[in-house]
Order: sequence, then C-alpha cells, then structure tokens
Amino acid sequence: MQNQNSEVRYRIEHKTSYAYSEPVAVCQNQVRMMPAPRPNLTCHFTRLDILPLPDSSEEHQDYFGNRVLTFAIESTHQSLEIVAHSDVTVHAPTVTLIGPPTNTVGPGKSNISDVGQPWELIAQQIQSADTFDAMIDQQRFDSPRIRRVQPFADYAFKSFTPGRGILEAALDFTRRIYTDFRYDTSATNVDTLPEEAFAARAGVCQDFAQFAIACLRSIGLSAKYVSGYLRTLPPVGAPRLIGADESHAWFSIYSGPRHGWVGFDPTNGTVAGTDHIPISIGRDYGDISPMCGVVLGGGQTTLKVSVDVQPIAMQQQQAMQQ
Repeated sequence: MQNQNSEVRYRIEHKTSYAYSEPVAVCQNQVRMMPAPRPNLTCHFTRLDILPLPDSSEEHQDYFGNRVLTFAIESTHQSLEIVAHSDVTVHAPTVTLIGPPTNTVGPGKSNISDVGQPWELIAQQIQSADTFDAMIDQQRFDSPRIRRVQPFADYAFKSFTPGRGILEAALDFTRRIYTDFRYDTSATNVDTLPEEAFAARAGVCQDFAQFAIACLRSIGLSAKYVSGYLRTLPPVGAPRLIGADESHAWFSIYSGPRHGWVGFDPTNGTVAGTDHIPISIGRDYGDISPMCGVVLGGGQTTLKVSVDVQPIAMQQQQAMQQ
C-alpha cells in the first residue's frame, strides 16, 4: 500500500558484484546508480565505491538528467564490486490515493485526490507547437524497445474513455495491468519486448512499465520509463531483511501543467508514492540500465545484486543535521 507520508528520508546501499572464471584484462563500464535531483526527490549524498580501483573515471549528466559514471580498469582482475551509497528524501506526489485502495475504478468514480483534465485535451496540448517541450514531446514517440501499434491503443482505450480525466484513467489503466498480467520472473528476460509480454500476459516490473508506456504513446500521450527502488515492508511482527529491497521500474505520464509528470506503478496497481525512490529516467529500459560495459577476457561471469533501502527515523535525521 502506498506510503501516505508527506516525505520520507532513506539511506540506500546498492551492491553489484561480478566474479569471473578467467582473468579480465580490461573493462570499461557505465553506471547509473546515483540519484539526481528531481521534482519529488532531494539527494543529500551519493557515492560509488569500486573495487578494484578504476584507472580512470569521469562523471557526466546524460540527456535525461541522469548521473552517469564512466570508468575503466586496465589491470588484471577476477572480480568487480560496485557499491552505491545514497541518502535521499522522497516527497509525496501531487496526486495521492484517498480512501481504501481498490483494484478497479468504476465509471465516474475515483479514489485519487484529483482526476485531472480530460485526457484528449492533454494529448492535444502535447502535440501543439504552442506548448512544445522537448522532453514531453520526445516521450510520445517510438523508442528502441517500444513502438506504437494499434493493439496497445485498443488496450488503453478501455480506460481512456471519451472525456475521462487523465489521472483517473491512468489509475484505472494501471490497475487493469496489475489484474490482467501475472508477475512471473521466468516468463521474460531483460530483452523481452512489450509485444511479447502482452502476448504472455506475464513478466516483471520492467515488462509492465514498458507495456504501459507503449499503450500510452499509442494513444498520443507522453510517458517515460522510471527506474529506482521500492521500499518493501515486512509482515507484521517480522524483522526487516537487509538487502531484501529490489530495483524497481514504473512509468510516469505527463498529465498537464497543473501536476506535470505523475508516476504510476502497474506491478502493484498504485500511484507511485513515497515508497518509490526514482534514480533514473529514460524512454525505455535501454536508456537507464544500472550497469553496462565491455570486458576483455573473463570467461564465465557470476553476478550478484543486493539492494538495501532503509528509512531514516526522525531522530536520526535531526542528529545528522546537527
């Protein structure tokens, strides 16, 4: 269930470890694990620890505002570890759930704080030269992993009915994906396209987000891919497990000038709230892969990833500010 706090501060550790069966002579990599300032995110601190130490490194900001570290290791090694440490505050979105969450939203009904302007009006504004914005405009077109096709539009139109508020429609659309699709880690892989996930009606958060974006772009709306972390809550009475939190993905839809970009999580059927910690944004997964690169040598590779997302209590926050 969505966290309704106005803001939550988190300490995050994202560890990625590679073990190679043969020595690696040279590796060159790009890392997108460091949070950047966003309208709903304040980054207090972030640091990457890399072992072995890189021979060279350089940080830059990509087109979408993501922080990217490029590094090279030019000495022989058989393991590589990257640990991203971050301290951030997530601020509540301008649109939130009200009342008990439900799986569907009936015609004319909503349990969000604002249904938004009619979605057709937003689509017209997006395509108007008078309201042109490069980021908004770009996110309505095809991208390397996502293309606009009629079956996606047909799926979206079941929620985006004539005159319906864009946010009410987006919530209903999000919950339909949650209901219609099965979460199955064995059904897809990192290269699965939205058409394949749609045919299987199964996949993981990456698949659900890319499918949602494909549907929204197919009816003339702008939607972007968001990658980050989801705070997971243990069962009542059970201890919180270190490293049990996951990398996560959701989508953000442009809803007009009043609310701007609003996030929705089809994996969980909800608005993206303060449990959702955005790290990178792009057109699709290809723009925001947390780690990519090339190695010379290495043989077989074993990869281990763990993420720990820990809320910082108010007393700790006050102590850190002193």
